[in-house]
This record gives sequence, structure tokens and C-alpha cells, in this order.
Amino acid sequence: MHLVARLGSGIPLVGRVDERSRLRAALAAAEGGTAGAVLLSGDAGVGKTRLLTDLAEHAAERGALVLTGRCLDMRDGGVPYLPFAEALAPLTAMEDGRVGAALRSRPALGRLLPQLQVVPPATGEYAQVPTADAESPHRARSAQDVGELQLFDAVLGLLTELAGHRPVALVLEDLHWADGATRNLVSFLLSRLRAQRLLVIVSYREEDVYRRHPLRALLSELVRLPTVDRVDLRPFGPAEARSFVEALAEEPLPAEVVADVVERSEGNPFFAEELLASGTCTDLPAGLAEVLLARLEQLAPATRRVLRAVAVASDAVAHAALAEVSGLGELELDEALREAVQHHVLVIENGFYTFRHALLQEAVYGDVLPGERGRMHAAYAARIRSKPQGRGHDAKLAYHSMRSRDFPTALAALVPAAHEAEGLGAPGAALRHIEQALEIWDAVPAGERPEGVDELKLLHKASFFAGTSGEPERAIAFARSAVDALGPDTDRERAAQTWRRLAEALMATDSTFDESVEPISRAWELVADSEASTTRAWVLATRAQIMRGIERFDDAEWSARTAVADARAVGAGGAEAAALTMLGALADSAGDPQRARTLLREAVAKARAAGAITIELRAMYFLALSHDDLAEIDVAIDLYQRGIDRAEETGLSWSSFGLGVRARHLFLRYVSGDWPDGTDPGQPRSPVSSTVTAMLAASWVYLVVARGRFAEAERLVADLRAQRRTDVLIALAAAAAGTELASWQGEHAEAVHRAREGIGWLESFFPWALAGLRAGALGLEACAAWAAEARRRGDAGAEAEAAAEAERLLAHVRGCARHGRPRAGTLGREGQAWLARAEAAAAGVAGQGDPALWAKAVEAFGYGAVYDQAVCRLRHAEALLAAGDAGAAGDELREAHRVARGLGARPLLEAVRELAHRARTDLPGERPRRDVLDPLTERERAVLERVALGRTNRQVGEELFISEKTVSVHLSRVMAKLGAGRRAEAVAIAYDRGLLER
Repeated sequence: MHLVARLGSGIPLVGRVDERSRLRAALAAAEGGTAGAVLLSGDAGVGKTRLLTDLAEHAAERGALVLTGRCLDMRDGGVPYLPFAEALAPLTAMEDGRVGAALRSRPALGRLLPQLQVVPPATGEYAQVPTADAESPHRARSAQDVGELQLFDAVLGLLTELAGHRPVALVLEDLHWADGATRNLVSFLLSRLRAQRLLVIVSYREEDVYRRHPLRALLSELVRLPTVDRVDLRPFGPAEARSFVEALAEEPLPAEVVADVVERSEGNPFFAEELLASGTCTDLPAGLAEVLLARLEQLAPATRRVLRAVAVASDAVAHAALAEVSGLGELELDEALREAVQHHVLVIENGFYTFRHALLQEAVYGDVLPGERGRMHAAYAARIRSKPQGRGHDAKLAYHSMRSRDFPTALAALVPAAHEAEGLGAPGAALRHIEQALEIWDAVPAGERPEGVDELKLLHKASFFAGTSGEPERAIAFARSAVDALGPDTDRERAAQTWRRLAEALMATDSTFDESVEPISRAWELVADSEASTTRAWVLATRAQIMRGIERFDDAEWSARTAVADARAVGAGGAEAAALTMLGALADSAGDPQRARTLLREAVAKARAAGAITIELRAMYFLALSHDDLAEIDVAIDLYQRGIDRAEETGLSWSSFGLGVRARHLFLRYVSGDWPDGTDPGQPRSPVSSTVTAMLAASWVYLVVARGRFAEAERLVADLRAQRRTDVLIALAAAAAGTELASWQGEHAEAVHRAREGIGWLESFFPWALAGLRAGALGLEACAAWAAEARRRGDAGAEAEAAAEAERLLAHVRGCARHGRPRAGTLGREGQAWLARAEAAAAGVAGQGDPALWAKAVEAFGYGAVYDQAVCRLRHAEALLAAGDAGAAGDELREAHRVARGLGARPLLEAVRELAHRARTDLPGERPRRDVLDPLTERERAVLERVALGRTNRQVGEELFISEKTVSVHLSRVMAKLGAGRRAEAVAIAYDRGLLER
């Protein structure tokens, strides 16, 4: 994959809300006559120039004069006053006579601006004294001082005079490279800020201002001045960094790429750009490595040697370890470390040394020669073996042994390292350790392999850790490899465990669930005739889950009860909890929620006592689902949240049921009207499989559509369509959200097509899948709109086609309600609400809607489905208006309006406003209805208003959250209603008739 990043300056400013507001506040104060200065600090690449560019654009828009100058990195001494010369040079080309007069009246500026062609004034009696005179050093210094003072006064006077005409913003960048003369002028200028309309902004790199840097003393003096403020620009936080990376790319990026760039760049925008532009997320780009290493060239050889040793350590490293590995004497090592710390290359954390930025460590490590690298890794490994390291001992030993190619030592350390990572709630790290062990297994002689470990055990662990870290496909692959590794001499219990692991891995997604029947049958055949054992209990518990999934409920009940008995006989608490969970789920299906919840609470407690965290999460999920299925939304949300907290606490957020509680919690927040702000709060912060990403997107996409973020929604729907065969909830989201999206955009025929297509996807999972109620109801609403539009155009063919599609969709919806198999045994309140909505929508296909049916739909969604109930209120209002009941319609519109505004549901809000305008109904907080006869709908007027402002059809669509094609349709209707032949003529007529406000 090759990704070409856009320059950060080519995208809108991301984040920086506080820093931006502080700079703009300083500018506003200067505009009001209170001069000030801002010292802007930050690391290289953190975005200082981007922020200053934003301020400069803002200042220019407000009529301020913006002058910008930059210092240059000139090792042998910079050019005196370079940034001031650059900042003031544009003034000489300005045609404003007042500016020219201000320049000419200050001859001292000729030292900065030779193009003025003025002679700088003499500097007193010493001006012509030859330098060979015995007193010339003293006299020359005095003359220089006088000359500097004249220049300083000239610069201050010029800026003050210019600020008398309009505000002035002077921006001086990279002051860490400034020469002494420039620093003196900055000090003079900032100490004399009073009542001018002047703002001075100075930027510098914090990391380059080490302890003995000449700028350091000046900064300590400047920050004491009352007119000077300091703004520290820090790296992006995780959310801002993700937004920045996504904005950089010209097209959507895979979630794992975004996560990797965000993690490695550590919030530094320049690093993110370079990583993304390199087209790889594994090796450090050569250009970025050169930029990072260039900083280190000025350091002493001993310091660079120590930095190589710290880089090889790959972690915070102690002084004693550096002394041992680097080979430097104590005094030499002290000086080297002091220099590295003073130059902000290393930082000290809890007494250990580490690189200030991980990418700098990466660059230094890449610069270490292979032989030196291997020797240092071996030295670290030897030290770790001789001195216990506490937490992470085995992981560190494995890392350095792998890098020094001591594979026997590495293999012996990798397995305990994986166990430790699992205990710390890091299944992803545990998986990486086991994968490394598998990679080197054949490279280690049989006699040097650790006892009690073989390849089959490693494959079993790899499958488990992959499943608990959000990579179900890899879990299946490892489990299949484990089955392939079974030999004729493998004992029956171990073979049963291996087949059961494959069955469990295959249950992770709907697309592979049916495949789990054969492996669990093989596992059961191996232990069916044996005595009670832990293995037999686990096989039975897993068999119960699979039998329930394929609706063999009697087999599931027997397996679960037998598993409980076996588990209790041998003390297998985890297996007992797994079996109790299935008994609870079966009780729910049998219509006994109270018994179900008793069993599920018992399962949660037993799983926690046994340390079976994955089973605990499974039981918590089914307990929440028991309330979810009965539309007890508040209780379900609370229980799902508890599951999320437990999953995060144990590192299992992306395991099957860690993901399940998160996805359902997010969906119920959508249903209940508790919509999260900003971007999806459930997105993983580390790479996970596309299946996991799609499961989260399947809950999030409804919110994106309802908020009118149509471009984002189109991308999400396309991604979900690609994953539709993975899980029924993904297929439902692709169908339902895609249908709603097309409907809100006015593409009603396309919406019907998406609904029909989606029903086909759902049927591939289960005949008469209950999800078809939602997809069918949305399709029927689109049919009604399609038919109404066809009637307005007089298109009898399209109207007949819409009616035929509606007949098929209604038959399917009724079939789902009649033949579908609800988890709770009978059709719940959610299913009944969607059935009522479908019946109401179908009644309106042939003409006006039935108010009674829509009233029933509104009532049905009263179980807590806030947004969907508001949509039904809109449809109810339409039917009431058609029936002549404007008063009741107004009540429904006002309630729908309240909900839509509160949620930020833009498409629904626009539709409510449009209908209220047609009904001549006032809405709270909205513009009063017009008294003139107005043929335009609210949406048509909104389109025409933006056309009057010079917007293109695409721009209008983006602002109103509709497609470009829909804008064109609206414009055609407007021109027809107003009798106009062109867009401009339609605007003119609308102004003349008072339909648009000037």
C-alpha cells in the first residue's frame, strides 16, 4: 500500500482549540490598544508554523498588517537581525504613502533594509575613529552600542507608527537559531510594549534550548514581563492525532494503519506526515531518520555511543546497565548522559534514562551497525539473566536473546512472558510472544527446548490469545493448524481440547458458526464415554452453546446440565460458569427471564471466582441481553457498561464478548437518544481485525446517518457491505443504514433497492430473520415516498413499480413476524414497533397515510426508542395534515422538532421544518412562518438561498447534507414553480416576490 499524505498546511487546522483561542485573544487585545507578546514553544514538527499561519490568516482577515520573519540555522553565527529584515522588507514595496514616509523618516533602518537607499546616521564623535587607534576597541564598542540603540528605536518607532493606522502582528519564527543582535532587539521590543496596537509572536523549539543555550536566560527574563504570555504547544492527544492522520489521507485509511501512525508519531504532526507519506508503517522513513539524526551530530562521540546503548535497550535503562553495556568509565558516562539530557535527547523517568521521543530511539537504533547491535543485545541479555528484573523480566530476556540470535534462551523466556502478559490484561502482547516462539521453534534443537512445552500447546495458546485480542480470523487459523498437528499418539483428552478450541474459534462470527458443529462433534466423540473431567465439562459447555446456536434446544439443555454436573464433580469452576450461562440463555428463549437472570448472575459470580474472565464477560453479555430483548433499555445500558468496564480492566475489550457488550451499548445509546459526541468512542486504539472494526461500525453507522454526516456514512456503508457475510448485525447495518441514507438524500428508488438487497443478505443467515422487520419497514417508507414523487410527476409506471415493491416488502415483513424466532420466545417490543411502522408505511403507498396506523407506530416506539419515535411522529404529522387535522399535526411536529434539535439529527430536523412550513405551523426557536403566499418548500428555499450566495450544486449538497443530484431536482422544481429559465432568474424572482431575504 502506498499512501501519499497531504501537507498539514493543506487541511483545516486540527485541534489546538485552547492555543488558538489564546493567540486570538492576544490579537484582540492588541486591536483594542493593549500591546502584548506571546512566546510560542514546542518541539520540532509539533505544528508551531501551522498555528502561526492560522493566526496570520485570521489577523489579515480582520484588517491587521502581518509581518513575518524567520531565523536560519547557521552554525557559524547567524546574520544579524535576519528575521526583522525579512519581516520589514515587504513594507518597502507597499504603495501606501504613509508606510513609505514612516520608513524614510528613520534612516537607521537602512542597516536592515538596504533597498531603502538611505544613509544610516553617524553614531556620534566616535563614528569616524580609525580602528587602529589605541582606544579604538572601547570607542568602536561605544559606537556600536549607539548604533544598536538607534536601530532599536527605529524599529520600535516604525511598528508603533504603523499600528496607529491599523493593528500590526509581528511573527518571528525559530528564535532558537537567532544571533545575539536579534535576541537583543527582541528583548528591547518586548520590554517596551505599552498601548500600541501591536502583537509580537515569537516561536522557538523547546527541545533545542538546552541549559547553556543563550536564549534560555533571555526567556527567563521575558516571561516576567506583564505584557508577555507563554503558550506551550504540546503533541496531539490520541483523538486529535487520529483526526489529523485521517485528514491527511486523500482516501479512507484502514483502521490499523491509522492506529499505527498515531502510536508511532506520538502526536507529532510532522512525524505523522512523514510516516504516512512513506507508504509503510514498519520501517522509519529515511528522510525522517536523517532529520532526527542530524540533531545528534553536534554531540560528543561518547554521548552518541551512550545513545546507541540506550537505543538498543529499547526501554528505560538504568545507569548501572549503561555503564556495563557502553564500556565507558563513570566520569565519561556521567558527562555523556548530562549532555544528552541537557540537549533534550534523553529524559530521566523514575531514575531511568529513555529517549524523549520513540522515533528518535528508532532512528538511532537503525543507525547502529549490525555487529555492535548484536554485542549490545547479548550484553543486555547476560545482565538480565544475572539480575532479576521484576515485572517484564522474561519479556526483556526474550527480546534481547532474539536480537542476539540466542534462540534457546529466547524460547525458554517467551512462554512465561506470554503468561505474564495475559495476567496483566495484554492478550495482544501475549500473542506476539507465542508467535515468536512458533517462529523459532524449529531453530531450537529438541534437547534445548523448555520442558512441558510443545508446538501443539503453542498453537492452542496462539489461537486463544488471537481470539481475545480482536483477531478472530487468526484465532481460527491457529486452531486449524493445531488440529493439523494432532498425531495418532495424541491422547484423547488433549485431542478433544484441540477440537474444542477450533469449535470455539469458529463461533466468533455468524459466517463461520455452522462450521463449529463438526469440530465440537469430534471433540465430544473423544470424551463421550469417559468419566467426568475438566476437559469433558468444557466440551459439553461449548457443545451447549453451539447446539443452542443451531436451534437444537433439547441437545443444548442436556449438554449444559451435564456440563454443570461434571464441572461440579471435578471442581472446574470456569466450565460450570460457561454451562450456567447457556442454561440462562436457554431459559430466556423459553420465556422465563427471571430464572434466566438468576442463572446468569450465578454464572458471573462463579466465573469471576474461577478467574475465567472470558466466561464472565459472556455471562455479563447474556444478562444484559436478557433486559435488552425485553426493551428494558436503561437497565441493559447499565449492564453493558459494566461489561465494558470489566473488559477494559482485564484487557479483553476486543474479545468476542468484550466486543459484544461494547457494540450493543453503543447501539442502545443511539436507540435511547443518549448520542455520544464527536467520533466513535468505541473505536479500538490498537490494530484489530476488519471483522471487529465492522462490528463497531455496524452500531456507529446509524448515528452517522441520523446526524446527516452523509459522506462519512457512505464510506461506512460501503465498508459494511464488503463485510456483510461476516455477521448478521453487519448485514443489517449495511442494509438499514444504507436504506435510510438513500431516503434522506431523496433517492427513494435506490433506498428500496438497498432494502430488498439487504433482506437477501439477512435471509442467507437465517430464514425469516427478524432483522428483516427493520429493513422492510424502512424500504416501505421509501416505497411510499417513491410513489408520492411519481404521482407528482405523473409517472404511472414508476408509481406502479413502487407499489409492487411495497407489496413484496410487506409480505416479507409479515412473514418475519409470523415465522421468525425471537430470542425471548415471542416477538418483543422492538419487533412489534417495526412491524407497526411497516404497516403504517405500507398503507401510505397508494395515497395519503393512515393517521391511526402512524399513531400506533408512535406509541409502539414509546418503549424508549427516542429517535425512531420522532421519525414516526413526522410521518404521523404528514398523515394528519392530509386528513385535515392541522392542530394534532402541529403537536406531533413540535415534539419531533424538540427531539431532532436535542439530538442534532439534521436530516430529520430539516424534514420537520419543511413540513411545518407547509403546514404553516410555528416551531419553538425557529423563524416564524411567512405571511406571503409561498410556493416553495423549506428545503427548496434552503437550496435557493445557497444558490443566491453563489454556491455550486455540490457545495449546496454538502451544506444541506443531500446529494448533488437531489439539489438539481430541487432547483428544477423551484424554477418550474417560479417560471424561471435559469438559476439566476429564479433567484431574482424570489427576491422580487419576497420569498428570499436580502
